Amino acid sequence: MRTRNKPRPATVCGIDIGKNLFHVVGLDAAGMPIQKATFRRDTLLQFFERAGPALVGMEACSGSQWLARKIAAMGHTVRIIPAQFVKPYVKSNKNDIIDAAAIAEAVTRPTMRFVELRSPEHIDLQALHRVRDRMMSQRTCLIN
Repeated sequence: MRTRNKPRPATVCGIDIGKNLFHVVGLDAAGMPIQKATFRRDTLLQFFERAGPALVGMEACSGSQWLARKIAAMGHTVRIIPAQFVKPYVKSNKNDIIDAAAIAEAVTRPTMRFVELRSPEHIDLQALHRVRDRMMSQRTCLIN
């Protein structure tokens, strides 16, 4: 890992999740950014393995549950925020690093609402409920 991407002692980290690249902003206890970095999926997990325990925030999306479970297993506290609640914290023109900083700031708010971290079993059960609802809808359409 390059020297500039070694973990610094951040108390809060914000992650902007993308397809291939992940942007991380670390904040100190005063809320000032002390690290801005870009990683691929494998190097992101290596980064958080080396980092000290921190509060990690990310937007809710399709891959956030998996990533949150991986990072939580490394000893970090992970919180997932719906994208609509992060938008007010974006300070200027939208880009990935600014989004990660906004996520890190939003995670520190005491009244923020978060998405529950779900287990794989819970996600599987939710998928079964969706399949059953779709089957019942199609059956009703066929009867009518």
